[in-house]
Amino acid sequence: MGPDQALLYIVATPIGNLADMVPRAVEVLQCADLVAAEDTRHSQRLFSHFNIDTPLMAYHDHSDDKRTEQILQRLEQGQTVALISDAGTPLISDPGYRLVREARARGIQVVPIPGACAFVAALSAAGLPSDRFSFEGFLPAKPGAREKALRELAADTRTLVFYEAPHRVADTVEAMAGIFGAEREAVIAREISKAFETFHLAPLAELAKWVRADSNQQRGEIVLLVRGAERKQGAELDSEAERVMKLLLAELPPKRAAALAAEITGVNKKALYNWSLEQK
Repeated sequence: MGPDQALLYIVATPIGNLADMVPRAVEVLQCADLVAAEDTRHSQRLFSHFNIDTPLMAYHDHSDDKRTEQILQRLEQGQTVALISDAGTPLISDPGYRLVREARARGIQVVPIPGACAFVAALSAAGLPSDRFSFEGFLPAKPGAREKALRELAADTRTLVFYEAPHRVADTVEAMAGIFGAEREAVIAREISKAFETFHLAPLAELAKWVRADSNQQRGEIVLLVRGAERKQGAELDSEAERVMKLLLAELPPKRAAALAAEITGVNKKALYNWSLEQK
């Protein structure tokens, strides 16, 4: 971090337990010329704990272009700037995209400092399939828009991961049960790394009742994870399997194409073969 370097660090911070702060992140925050923080008041606890006295500047999704330009100008002067959010990894349902995009466009080096991320922590301990997943962030707040978004995801075979606000979580799980099905398995992961950390796995209908019956489950930082839809064994394929089959069928007979596509996509070979026959 020399004086002639333009470096923008994207620094992950703990999501609860301050002991999860990585040493490299502490060093970067101590040595930076400026820290752009989602909420400077919130970040003061972190700074006090690790004896960080670097100047703080507020930067969040509602910051205007002037504030973004101020940070970029300091970077272009060779200063080092670190971006942090209130908790976890910046840009994961948090501010920062506009700043990072513009910094790269101006030739400024952007360096990630890996660390805590709530959805990754939740996925690792939830007990749902993690080989293929989709992080959806926050669903729309309004019921109609939320249900529309859920309907669009109902057939997705990947594990679905959401963040949700405490005051909406009960309604959201109930909406999921109605759209995804009462028996679809799901997990609520709440207050990860904190004193009241909770993981609860159950069919969506049961999970909805459990959340509604206990107001404690409607507090704190919440991650919702939902098992993906069952793969259909009929002739309907997801877009990726269909794309692979079309490419293979251009060169191979159906049986051979189905066998190779099954290895590539994990889709049932018979389903792939039946789909190929329907395309004739």
